[in-house]
Amino acid sequence: MRFVSSLRTGCKEGNFAGVTTDKKIIGLKALQGEIARVRHRGKTIAFTNGCFDILHLGHVQYLEKAKGRDRVLIIGLNSDRSVRLIKGPRRPIVSQKARARVLAALACVDYVTVFNEDTPEKLIAALKPDILIKGADWKGKKIAGSDTVRRIGGRVEYIRYIPQYSSTKIIAAVLRKS
Repeated sequence: MRFVSSLRTGCKEGNFAGVTTDKKIIGLKALQGEIARVRHRGKTIAFTNGCFDILHLGHVQYLEKAKGRDRVLIIGLNSDRSVRLIKGPRRPIVSQKARARVLAALACVDYVTVFNEDTPEKLIAALKPDILIKGADWKGKKIAGSDTVRRIGGRVEYIRYIPQYSSTKIIAAVLRKS
């Protein structure tokens, strides 16, 4: 199991409530420690994942809903290598370092961790979130990590998918206009 753990840029922009965006980007071991700390305070751990190649309104609305109340929201971000495995050699458009920083800048996101595999199954097994969150377009499909989450007493939640917002559709529209 190989996770990308060092994405710190050293920049201190994006300070929100005393936490810089680069401090929200965290490797697996450190994240496991943070999870133990916030669980001790009674917080619920919510996890979602994705490529988030070109962040758009659909992503923002999805992540705001995923955050919910009294939850710590962790995003498992597909690495550049992982995105290429899933989407093909022309993706990602935006590097994992940049995607992680943009996601970390969102107030609803507590932590971002990057994984190299094509699915977050191993990452979910290592983090053991209370809630696994996916878009409603995943209902009825095999969801990586859902068996693990349910086995430990957690649940899977689905958030309404907004079909008009999609990185793939945005990229296609840009290519048509160029």
